[in-house]
This record gives sequence, C-alpha cells and structure tokens, in this order.
Amino acid sequence: MKNYSVFDILGPVMIGPSSSHTAGAARLAKIAAIIAGKNIKSVNFVLHGSFAKTYKGHGTDKALVAGILGMDPWDTRLKNSFEIAKERGLNFEFTEEDLGDVHPNTVKFLITKQSGRIVEIKGSSIGGGNILIFEVDGEPVEFTGEYPTLIITHKDVPGMISKVSTIIYDEGINIAFMNVYRNSRGLGAVMVFETDTIVPDEVLSKIKKMGNINTIKRINPLKEGAV
Repeated sequence: MKNYSVFDILGPVMIGPSSSHTAGAARLAKIAAIIAGKNIKSVNFVLHGSFAKTYKGHGTDKALVAGILGMDPWDTRLKNSFEIAKERGLNFEFTEEDLGDVHPNTVKFLITKQSGRIVEIKGSSIGGGNILIFEVDGEPVEFTGEYPTLIITHKDVPGMISKVSTIIYDEGINIAFMNVYRNSRGLGAVMVFETDTIVPDEVLSKIKKMGNINTIKRINPLKEGAV
C-alpha cells in the first residue's frame, strides 16, 4: 500500500487553477533557474503534450516565467510575472514541440546566459505539484527537488563515487538517494546525490579539491511554506 503524505492529500499551496499546470510548472522553472545559475538573459520554454495545448488557459506560461524569476507556487506576484520579467530585462518565448515519449506535462528549458552560453534542462510536472527533472545539458539525471540535491559532473575514473560519498558521510550527512549516469566508459559521468540535510559550502570545497571534478550544482529543496 502506498504511503500518502499530507502534501499528496491536500495538494500544494499555490496561486492558479492547477497543481500540475501552475504549481508544478513554477517549481520546475525555479529549479531550472537554480541549475542554470545567475545572469539569465532569456528563456525559450519548449512545451510538450498537454502543456503545449493548455498553457495559456491554465496559467502555465505565467507560472514558468515566475519560476525562472525565483518565485514559489504560492507567490501572489505569479499572475504578474510577465510584467515583472520585462521590468528585469528577462526575455522569454514559448514554443510547442513533440519531445517524444515523455510525460505530457513536460517542458524543455533553453536558458541563455549573459555570456551567450545555453543551458538545456528537461523536466515534467507529474501531478499534485510534484516534479521530475530528467535531463541537464543532454545528460540523463533523475531527481524531484524534494531533497537537497547535488549534481556533480566529473571524469569517469575509478574511485570517484567512493571518494565523494566518503566526504559527505564524514560530515555526518545522510545520503537519501544516489544515482550515477554516463554515456561512455572513461569519459564524462554525472553523480546525483539527494541528501537529508543541505550540504554546506565547506563540503563542496572539499569535493572540488579532489580532482577530476568538472562542475557541482547544489539545489536546496523547494517545499511549501519554505522561505
């Protein structure tokens, strides 16, 4: 029997008519913005399935822009996100595309930074305000944003998983979930750690000093009522 949380039963605190199309969309976009980092110049929201068909009527478009601006699903400014984005100099557009065999509430974020670099992120709103990020810059990943998360890209050499896990363990941080992804043996790989507590800066510094680490992204949980 599945265990249901209060969040599942009551639904998310949110602005807008739909937990999947507004709350989930805002949460997806907020995590995408965190992954992309600061100095976002523009975003192309590539919408798939029911997102593409109903995004205006359900407020998905406003929710996505709000999330990129850092707003939570319950932020009353969400309905004015277009105007706020223009005030902040954020350009955005919406396009429709068949993204293949993915959840019908899926969006591909094409985020252009001030430097000209484009960050590509794919994720789905899977119901009740819950989300799943499943691709970052062409690399397969899988995390929900419910836990503090580390995304570490690194060279695929022996001992990397053990070394990173040991550093986290030695700091008394419990690893709730961990996955490793790679395209080709001996080249690049991605580790995703979901932890019970936020990994502090000093731990990230230790991991960076290991060698063979390319990038580290830290994502803090996006829970209803969080500050």
